[in-house]
Amino acid sequence: MVRIVDVAKKANVSTATVSRVISKPDTVREETINKVLRAIKELNYHPNVLARQLRTSETKTVIVVIPDISNPFFSKVLRGIENLASANGYQVLLGDALNDSEQESRYLDMLRQKKADGMILLTAKMKPELVEEMANEFPVVLACEYIEGSSIPTISIDNVSSARKATEYLIQLGHRRIGTISGPLDSVLGQDRLKGFYQAMARYSLSVDPVLVQEGHFNYESGFNLMKKFLALNKMPTGVFAANDEMALGAIRAIRTMNLRVPEDISVIGFDDIHFSSIFEPALTTISQPAFEIGSKAMELLIMLMDKKKIEKNQYILDDSLVIRESCSKINKSLHI
Repeated sequence: MVRIVDVAKKANVSTATVSRVISKPDTVREETINKVLRAIKELNYHPNVLARQLRTSETKTVIVVIPDISNPFFSKVLRGIENLASANGYQVLLGDALNDSEQESRYLDMLRQKKADGMILLTAKMKPELVEEMANEFPVVLACEYIEGSSIPTISIDNVSSARKATEYLIQLGHRRIGTISGPLDSVLGQDRLKGFYQAMARYSLSVDPVLVQEGHFNYESGFNLMKKFLALNKMPTGVFAANDEMALGAIRAIRTMNLRVPEDISVIGFDDIHFSSIFEPALTTISQPAFEIGSKAMELLIMLMDKKKIEKNQYILDDSLVIRESCSKINKSLHI
């Protein structure tokens, strides 16, 4: 293994000079830098990362905690994080919280143990005071979810208005008996998207049948099973808003098992715009989140915190959009008399 002393000998400089060229090149003359870089290249020298950590207390690693690694929405967010992290010399350590607040807190312990320089949380189920405590001591950014009243830098969309927009689209197509499969109500996303649904129904003075409000788990299985409940009613909904695409796709599958059609018999709209939504049949109408941009902005904010730079504001709201495809249509009144 080539050592720093070998590079110093090859370049005819001290080991301290080699170290400065690697970590603080602005303090070294250009001629010396060139000599050292040539020696590094010829010897194929790789700096000892562990030794560097001991000297600088930096790991050049960030932890990204997601609620559920099986949810395809987060792949785009992670790509945005990884893209900017890599460009700035950071490696990303992924933590799957398994929708468990205790598991989330274990990843916070890694910050305490100096195993990473900062953390991006794509979930916020753990106790707010615990997250706030860590954010006061270490660089922490929240993305996708948020903590009410928190001063932690946060990047997301407005989930309430987005869910309202999705529900209003069904109403504008003539649907009046509309069901919703919400996300888990112990999550801020589940709460906000359900709130948006209720706001849309109230805006158009439409009553909500309590049996048409069911709590899902942001997965395909809950969408399938809860849609089965709707289909067992004497009076089924004509339209359904599912709080994420996986549940929407599960709902469509359940409708098909009853030999009903989407959207001719029942319209379904989702949320997130995962890749599979555009290639599913029928292609899913949904709310599209700028997932890559959310990830990229979260990493940008984290880098600023790690570099001890001032962040202008604590909350950044990005724009969403309604993507109209094939899973929704005007109500066929002859089928729902």
